[in-house]
Amino acid sequence: MIPFEPAPARLPDGHRVYAVGDVHGCLDKLKAMHAAIAADFAARPVPSPLLVHLGDLVDRGPDSAGVIALLSAGSPIPGIGTVNLMGNHEHMALTALAGQDRGAIALWMDNGGAAALDSWRVPPGAPAAEWPSHIPSRHLIFLRDLVPMHRLGPYLFVHAGVRPGVPIERQSREDLMWIREPFLSFDGDYGAVVVHGHTPRREAEVRHNRISVDTGAVMGGDLTCAVLESAWIGFLRV
Repeated sequence: MIPFEPAPARLPDGHRVYAVGDVHGCLDKLKAMHAAIAADFAARPVPSPLLVHLGDLVDRGPDSAGVIALLSAGSPIPGIGTVNLMGNHEHMALTALAGQDRGAIALWMDNGGAAALDSWRVPPGAPAAEWPSHIPSRHLIFLRDLVPMHRLGPYLFVHAGVRPGVPIERQSREDLMWIREPFLSFDGDYGAVVVHGHTPRREAEVRHNRISVDTGAVMGGDLTCAVLESAWIGFLRV
């Protein structure tokens, strides 16, 4: 059983959210997490479950292509709807794959893009203009269709965070995917409790205004999932 503790907000009755932190191409850990979520849902069904992947699905790890193949095929757990968010690594990948900006290509290569290209079996030395031709069109469409945020009740799910003092409906896509400070140290009200990844920690972090679930899966840490239901929060780790 998942050990639960009081959450900083309350979901509407009948809802449960499984919010999974940064995967970074760690397909085996993602499959193990999905299995753990499926087992929990089978043991404790609810009418309205939701699986949220908080972005940074790709780069650095061994199988970005496998992760995208899995998620682009549809909801990976029967009976649970899925929302997939765009992280800064998906944004970097798409900008580099557009092939128009040498700086964007270099930035992606410096941040794990080479491992992603290798997982798609892009030939070493292939010019950037040819990279998209080696990636299945379904994968590219999936990446382009990722959403920047999802809101449910008092919770806002994003990859990186939000800018304090800016209404949620006016947040920039750049901040939603990239921000660290002043978001991480802000102690006030964001307009919702923000559930995010992006900034790895050894342990998940629960504050009154945000919940961080990136525990460095690609750096030897666990892949973490926050489980939110009613006025409670618990965690799955694999």
